[in-house]
Amino acid sequence: MPTRRRRRSPARRGAGVTVHRDPALVHALADARDLPDGPDRLLALERLAERADTAGDLRSALDARFALVEAYLLRGERWRLVEPVRRCRAAADYRPELLTEEEGRLLLRLQRYAVEALFGTPRVGLDQTRSLLDDLAHRIGSDGPDASTVAELRCRMADHLGDEPTARHWYQRWAGTTAGPSGGCPGCAPARRAELLAGWGAWRAALDELAGPTDDAADCTDQPERSLVAGLLPELRLGEPERAAAGHVRAYRRHRREPAAFPYLAAHLRFCALGGHLDRGLAILAEQLPRLDRPTDDLAAMEFAAAGALVCTLAVEAGLGVRTVHRPAYGGRPATDLDLATLGALLLAIANELAGSFDARNGSGHHLGRMAAWLAERPVATPVPLPTDDEPSDDDSAPDGDDEHELATLTIGMITAALDRRGDRYVVDEGATVVGRWGEVVIQFRRAGERGEVLHARAMAARRLPATRRAEAYAFCNAWNHDRLLPKAYAHDLGGELVLAGDVATDLAYGVAPEQLTVLVDAAIATGVAYAEAVAALP
Repeated sequence: MPTRRRRRSPARRGAGVTVHRDPALVHALADARDLPDGPDRLLALERLAERADTAGDLRSALDARFALVEAYLLRGERWRLVEPVRRCRAAADYRPELLTEEEGRLLLRLQRYAVEALFGTPRVGLDQTRSLLDDLAHRIGSDGPDASTVAELRCRMADHLGDEPTARHWYQRWAGTTAGPSGGCPGCAPARRAELLAGWGAWRAALDELAGPTDDAADCTDQPERSLVAGLLPELRLGEPERAAAGHVRAYRRHRREPAAFPYLAAHLRFCALGGHLDRGLAILAEQLPRLDRPTDDLAAMEFAAAGALVCTLAVEAGLGVRTVHRPAYGGRPATDLDLATLGALLLAIANELAGSFDARNGSGHHLGRMAAWLAERPVATPVPLPTDDEPSDDDSAPDGDDEHELATLTIGMITAALDRRGDRYVVDEGATVVGRWGEVVIQFRRAGERGEVLHARAMAARRLPATRRAEAYAFCNAWNHDRLLPKAYAHDLGGELVLAGDVATDLAYGVAPEQLTVLVDAAIATGVAYAEAVAALP
């Protein structure tokens, strides 16, 4: 979960290194960081980076580009990382003393992210990305702790280009290794490997990869749902449709509402098509079709469109062609109801256009061929009953108390279960605090009180204000507390900046029912989001 952070002041950098800073640029950068996340903030940071280059203030240029990369990641625009990461790397090579050790490690991770951008969009140059990857390999070395990161990226790049023999070669160098500091989420590594193996038709190997130790996955906010999705098609192919059905229903409870889960929707649609659940597939397609207008990346849009076209094709073949799917208005396009044949043709055109863009950039026909192979697939299993959407699977963690209306002592498990039912992402830190991000707000849930009987929710707005605006921050909090009940607002002074936060505390000394706890969690999130949006709207 990306969060906005202030960079440390020049006085804290390096060991006695004198770095030229332009005071006007430093102040302008602080002002740019205080802008709400959006196009204006991006434009201000881009212009500041160029001004700093012209003024010879390399430190300010680095700060602006680090902030710019952070903003791109927050907006899900990873494809825009390549140029600022390349410029940061060039500046750091020219003046190594500009970077702290922490920033050096951060830059390696960002270089990985920039390479991964190639897989999501054809708007990133192939030669430019290869250069970044070769540079990363040179810095890490063949025996360094991040050597497996390079092996993974070379494997995934070869697979993306349709060079399976080379991909399999690098897969052997990657499989069974432990990720280094820049290696991405270790909890998701088995799922990433299983996705590759499934793409090669190695169904059993994919499931074996997912069946390994799960220690790393315990701290991963994408698990277990990502692994469940990675196993859907292998399980169908190997005659385990009941297991696939349970995994689909459990994972889709979360993925149906989570914006970052758009790349997984194609697997859900393909499961419905190949598992014979056409009614379910059409319902998912109708529900998720608006997200195709604002996709997280081009690869996810291409695969969603192709999987949706497959569902429509099979539904028409099954005699369901008279059904229609509503496509909402977007931009200048009016709302319309499309029959399945028309919708299928539209989705196929979108998939082929995006696949053609990838192949034109890559100099191959791999993605057009891959999408054509998807459209040629037919059901591989007899439909089995699906668990109901509100029925937990065997490995779900049930809250204390079997009945949603039965009172039980508040536990962290009950809080996480309430978030699971909402489909939210979160982590549980070592202090047993549940932390998640909803748009412009980070919210912490914990048990307080002598016996842990108080549900305490703390909301922290992503936007921070400079300490010079203390009086304005206090006035805002006082006005909020006067007009609204929740959350209780206050400003916390960190020395150079102000964090605007809010608290909600509920005494549950006599117990709480899971259904009641869900209402409390919903209220804390809704009021926390409203509070953070009000902070972001401050001038």
